This record gives sequence, structure tokens and C-alpha cells, in this order.
Amino acid sequence: MLQDILTLAALFILRIGVPLLLVVGVGYTILGIVTGQKFAFSPKFITAVGLVLALWALAVIAVTMRLTGGLGTVTNLSDQFPLGLWIGFDVMAGAMLGGGAFVLAGLVYVFGLERYRPILRSTVLTAFLGYSLLIVALIIDIGRPYNIWRPLMYQNIHSVLFEVAMCVMTYTAVLALEFAPALFERLRWKRAWQITHKITLPLVILGILLSTMHQSSLGSLWLIAPGKLNDLWYTPWLPVFFWISAIGVGLGMVTVESNLSSRGFKRGLEQNLLAGLAKFNSYWLAFYAIAKIADVVFRGKAALLTAPTLQTVLFWVEIGLGAILPAMLMSQPKIRANKNALFVIGGMIVTCGILNRLNVSVFGLWSYTGPIYIPSLMEIVVTAALFSFGVAVFAVLTRWLPVFPKEPEAEAVVA
Repeated sequence: MLQDILTLAALFILRIGVPLLLVVGVGYTILGIVTGQKFAFSPKFITAVGLVLALWALAVIAVTMRLTGGLGTVTNLSDQFPLGLWIGFDVMAGAMLGGGAFVLAGLVYVFGLERYRPILRSTVLTAFLGYSLLIVALIIDIGRPYNIWRPLMYQNIHSVLFEVAMCVMTYTAVLALEFAPALFERLRWKRAWQITHKITLPLVILGILLSTMHQSSLGSLWLIAPGKLNDLWYTPWLPVFFWISAIGVGLGMVTVESNLSSRGFKRGLEQNLLAGLAKFNSYWLAFYAIAKIADVVFRGKAALLTAPTLQTVLFWVEIGLGAILPAMLMSQPKIRANKNALFVIGGMIVTCGILNRLNVSVFGLWSYTGPIYIPSLMEIVVTAALFSFGVAVFAVLTRWLPVFPKEPEAEAVVA
């Protein structure tokens, strides 16, 4: 019954709501050009809302089909290739993009670097939404969603998946508690705010421990595929590389999120704070790139670095544009002082970090399986819908809750 209602609602949005919004958007655009009049909601905003609603409606239909007919009805997964885009992007990349939260929380609460506090809440919110949507993606992706609770009752302590499940679940709760003071400030619940404030330090320490465990364990999952995962990525050090890259990409995500929220909400940008993080990240990414290449060489696989294969190209794109070039650029003070340059560099780091997770979970396996799996349109729609939903929730919460510092207290924008 509920599935039928959701499907009908999605079809109503697609057939009536979205076309109406698009017509209104086009009409406002023409009317604005003719009369020069400005509207409360711009034509671009109305059109964008219509397109996003269409995406969400398609995702509702895809998820309904998946839950009623199984994974085979909407995905291109198979027994030969059981893990695809929803694991590689929604889960593995989703966890990685939240890596900036435990780094910034550690800087502020453990090391006492209070100057980074203005960007801490937004980073924690980004991580919390990322992990929450990761859990939603897992519910959609696992073969029997109704059994997702079973790790709580049947603990297989020898399973890496059990450790990942428990850490992700616990860390999501920790992120919720870390962000809770913003909600309590908005509701003026002084006592609740005081309690959460007192337990923040142990929560941060626990969060750092949990993040270290599950970020590396996500890499450990692929150690069961020797001979199947391309040797450019298959290494005993894969769990360590996953943890290192989560920090580097997480800090890149902090830069991207801060820039986008500054542009979207017309607020000041904490450029000097982002520059400080970028300086550290330049050394971190340089170390990561050297370690990755050295690992390939010391394992006797150096010939793969110059082999004429798709995997070699993807490896150098991932390392070159995601670590080497950003490290070189962010080492320059003039680059770090330019907000647009840092934004582009942050985008490169994030994009290539996502490529790394897809290389491990999809493209790196093609050396063994061949390209037998390419994500279906429905898989892409669901992934895009989850991502856009997270962005929308972030925008709403930052409007309603004190996520960013008051404008007079925000850092000045540096050109």
C-alpha cells in the first residue's frame, strides 16, 4: 500500500508538478526580460527546484522497484560483479568525504586550535549528513534490507564488515551528538547544551578512534580480492592508504563546502583558515602520492605504471590531479591566498578522491572481469538523488540553525 502511494506521488510530481514548475520558470524568465521585473524566487531557482523534484521522483520509483523486485530490476549488478556504484560512491566515497570532521574536531578540541572553530560545525554537519545518507544507501543496496539490524544481535567479531557496520553506526551517533549543541542553541535548551558541551571532548576522541577504524576497514574489505583487483591498487597497505586519503580528501571537501556555502548564503569566507588547512594538506597529499608510487615500485609492479591500459591512465589521473598537482599548487602562498584557486583545487582533490574509491571498487576489477558492469541509469539517478537531498537538507539546516558564526565574527574575505 505504501509503495503504491509513493509511486503515485512520484508520478504526480513528474507529470504535473515538474512541468508546471518548468512552465512557471520559463514564463518568469520571459516576463523578467520583457518587463525588467525581479521576483521573490528567481526563474533559475524555480526551474532548478522542478528538475530536482523530477530527480527525486525518479529515485522514488527506482527504489520502489528495487525493494519490490530486487536489485536486478534497477541495477546492472550480477553474481560476477556484486558491488558497484552504490557501494563505491554512496558508501566508500560518502564516508571519505566526511573525513574532515574528525580532523577539524581534533584540531579544535584536542589540540586547542580554536581559530578553526568557525568552520567546525558546518564540517560536522556535512559529515553527519554524509554518514546518514550512507546508511540509507546501504539499506537500498544490501540484498535483504530488512536484515540490516542483524549485526546488533549477531556479532561476528571476525568479520571486517561487522567492524565497519558498528563503527559507522556509532560514529553517526557521535556526529549527531557533536552537532546537537547547534540545535539546543536554536531551541534555547540551556541544560541540554551544557550536558553535550561537557561530553564533547570524549565524543571527539571516540569519533577520531571510530573514524580511523572504519576508514581503514573499508580498505580492508578489498584485501579478499588478490588477483582480481588490479595490482596498482591491491596492496597490504590498502587500509592505511584509505585512511590517509580520507584525511586529504576530507580537508579538500572542507574547502569546497566552505566556498559553496559562502557563495550560496552570501556570507564571508574564512579564507585564512582554509589557507592554513591547505598548507598542511599540501604536505599530506605529497606524502600520500610518494607512498602510493613507492608501494607499487617496492612490490615489483613498477611496469604497471607505464603500461598502456585504462587502469594505468586512471591511476595517474587519480594521483596526478588528486595529489601531486594539488600538493604543488597549495605549497604556494599566492595560491593559498586566492579563494577561487583553492576552490578549484579542493574540487580536484574531492573528484579524484571519489575516482580512487571507484578505481578500487569498479575499474580496478575490470582487469580481471572485463567491463561487465557499467552503472544503470537508475543507479545513477538514485545516487544523484541522495547527493542532492543531502545538499538540500544542508541548506535548510544552515538557514534554521546557528551553523555558521555571525557575520561580524566571520573571517574577512581574502581576494
